[in-house]
Amino acid sequence: MKFFRVILFFILAFSCSAELFSQTKGKSSGKTDKKKTESRADSADTDKKSSGKSYKELLKKATTVKGIFDVHRVDNDFYFEIPLRWMQRDFLLVNKISSVPLSINEAGINKGMNTENKVIRFSLNKRAGTVWVKTIVPQVESPAADAITQSVRDNFTGSVIESFKIEAYNTDSSAVVVKVNRVFDGTDKSFNDVFNDIGLGTSVKTSLSAIENIKAFPQNLVVKSLLSTTVTEGSNSLPVSVKVTTNVLLLPEIPMVPRFGDKRIGFFTTPRWYFSDRQQQMESRELITRWRLEPKPEDRERYKRGELVEPIKPIIFFIDPATPRQWVGAIKSGINDWQKAFEQAGFKNAIQAKEVRDTADFDADDVRYSVVTYAASPKSNAMGPAVIDPRSGEILESDVIWWHNVMTSLKYWMRIQTGAIDSAARARNLSETLMANAIRFVSSHEIGHTLGLKHNMGASAAFPVDSLRSPSFTARMGGTAPSIMDYARFNYVAQPEDNVRNINPQIGVYDKYAIEWGYRWLDMNDPHQELPVLQNWLRKHENDPLYKYGEQQESQNIVDPRSQSEDLGDNSVKASYYGLQNLRRIVPQISTIAASEGDDYYEAGKLLLAAIQQWQMYAGHVTANIGGFYLENAVKGDGKGAWMPVPVQRQEEAFNFLRKEVFSMPEWLVEPQLLSKFLPTQDSPVGPFEYTPYNVRRNAQYDVIYKLFADERLMRMTEAEAFWGKEHVFTATELFGRMHAEAFRPTIKGRSLGIYDRMFQQNFVDALLVSSGKLLEKLSAKSLHDECHYMQVDEGFGGEHVLRNINVSLMSRTSEAAMLKRAELLKIFRLLERKQKSGDEVTRAHYQDLMLRIRRGLNIQ
Repeated sequence: MKFFRVILFFILAFSCSAELFSQTKGKSSGKTDKKKTESRADSADTDKKSSGKSYKELLKKATTVKGIFDVHRVDNDFYFEIPLRWMQRDFLLVNKISSVPLSINEAGINKGMNTENKVIRFSLNKRAGTVWVKTIVPQVESPAADAITQSVRDNFTGSVIESFKIEAYNTDSSAVVVKVNRVFDGTDKSFNDVFNDIGLGTSVKTSLSAIENIKAFPQNLVVKSLLSTTVTEGSNSLPVSVKVTTNVLLLPEIPMVPRFGDKRIGFFTTPRWYFSDRQQQMESRELITRWRLEPKPEDRERYKRGELVEPIKPIIFFIDPATPRQWVGAIKSGINDWQKAFEQAGFKNAIQAKEVRDTADFDADDVRYSVVTYAASPKSNAMGPAVIDPRSGEILESDVIWWHNVMTSLKYWMRIQTGAIDSAARARNLSETLMANAIRFVSSHEIGHTLGLKHNMGASAAFPVDSLRSPSFTARMGGTAPSIMDYARFNYVAQPEDNVRNINPQIGVYDKYAIEWGYRWLDMNDPHQELPVLQNWLRKHENDPLYKYGEQQESQNIVDPRSQSEDLGDNSVKASYYGLQNLRRIVPQISTIAASEGDDYYEAGKLLLAAIQQWQMYAGHVTANIGGFYLENAVKGDGKGAWMPVPVQRQEEAFNFLRKEVFSMPEWLVEPQLLSKFLPTQDSPVGPFEYTPYNVRRNAQYDVIYKLFADERLMRMTEAEAFWGKEHVFTATELFGRMHAEAFRPTIKGRSLGIYDRMFQQNFVDALLVSSGKLLEKLSAKSLHDECHYMQVDEGFGGEHVLRNINVSLMSRTSEAAMLKRAELLKIFRLLERKQKSGDEVTRAHYQDLMLRIRRGLNIQ
């Protein structure tokens, strides 16, 4: 069912926690001013008379827990006693999933995931006898004395999302009591709309839902609820019950001093708008997300002198007690490895990994704790979201969601990428030592996200490809890239004779630099004052590739081939040749690696598919060079150009790689002796799928050809030709000419075609017909405007964007790309008209079929 393939969009700017209602007592924070209390008591007389019950009568049977709000439980009713001093203060409402049933576990929804966060304010409405709850977006700032500030207040007001009746005032009228069941038990969606947030689109069944417990602390409340629904698809109905934890967290009265982001370094950000009377236009900034690391007041002069000091509040991650013991050490090491980066920023003991020793007061969903949450699930992944104070970008709490099956991906990566150079990766069962090393790097990568760092997919391009074959270089520089935030998994470039041992990603030069840039404390109270210092730090390294940041790009439309996922080195063509050599060594050993005597070939089939996917990945890395641009976030004075085409020689090398290694799948990858025993196998919700060799070849080849002749790529090549001149670039015309010669060489020579020759021509023609058909549809449309296809990555977890949004495809229906595709189809048609009677019978039938398809596709009479 579609239900089992729910797609989640994670909101990483916020992520949170929770805990059970207990009898644990805590002290209420703050003191009440006597004069203010008396004033409130006088003004509340009318409200007390109309509330129905006195404070003592309402709560005479209550069980009470003290905290930021005192929480009273009377039978199944829950009451918050909200002190008036907290009215108009900012609270962060954070919702997190605490437990799930099998049905949505399989869809990738698991414990620890954040569903929705919002900033709220409580306000007293005395006349109505209610407490209103407003949600605000704290994105705007203006000086209090400026005239425009009144306009800011009027144009950026909060919206009321909830109203609670005041049931009573406390004995000194310093607090109001409100009943809160309906916002936590599913009756209302104002505080928590979990089933819409996770994509089910259903409503809560209130008769099967309830608040389970609440716990109170000096800075937050934690509410645990069981919410149930029914998902219906066709004639099938499925009950779903989810435990949800909601935190109500008091935000700091004085926000952290924010730090402005810069596109030349990769931090997650939250937007901020500044208005003032002196402006001629609004100032728009991005605040980086980071923890509040500050030296203790008594240590600040030492810090300024360059001495290492401990921060006021260190970053502490707790390891989920549910984590298998053999992996706890590796996960902790991955966290502690970041300490060197914080030392470069001037802090010692700034980040710590701890195990939960006393579980009596521990709940992973409580925002007091940052936790590596271990999820028992078939999902193979890990992620590192965070709870953010959007007023300043301060990270209040972070979590790593660690799915158990992430080890499956690690196992396949190690076997396929390093099996040729590391005999331990070829073992039927990988050693705990080998797996622990891999878990350690995944831990470091995900913790990097929780520290505010985005992916740096351009880091790996800083290392020369041949240097990855050097034992001394890889030992000195650390692994595969200068940043662990790249997806530079394992060293597939090194060859067996190189004896390279340092083949795992590690925290590198860029990571330490980024942490220092984001976390070094500056004794300033205005982020504008920091700008000259921050920019000077960037200028020091602006021409050093080790410090370069390259954003993650949309996988289906890579613009800058230097910033790709899972590539290595500064030349993806050369690196891919090395990768293929190792892949060719490992494929014949798959049955030995993945199956013991008496085993079936299920695991071998999955490993073979992983090898084919690795080959496809190399093809994608190389293809990105053709029609690619090198992009820079240039600033005045750095002497850099914002964009330039990939050099002609590199693009020609890329096409030759595709011609030799990709257009026809290598025979060693689909070797008959291997495939006679097992087929490439992929798991699916309905069981394993096995793929036959011809099908694998056809689909893989079509995928490469279709992407190679994508409209965006051809239009980038047109842009390059128009701007730099055709003598300086690899043109789209040249690409079509070379492809035509490659696909139709046997036809031009009048030969009979084999089955794979026919497949090649069919795929080429079909790729052109499909994309041309879409363009022809636009020609007949009544709309005056074409779609704008911007080169940007989808909003997934992290919300990462490509370097810049460069639009190349406006009015694509009248573009050179459309003309060239139709011209190539007509060229093929004329060739087939001349050659339609050459070759054997099946070749002639093939030509007739292609001519019919082209005639129909181009509407040739």
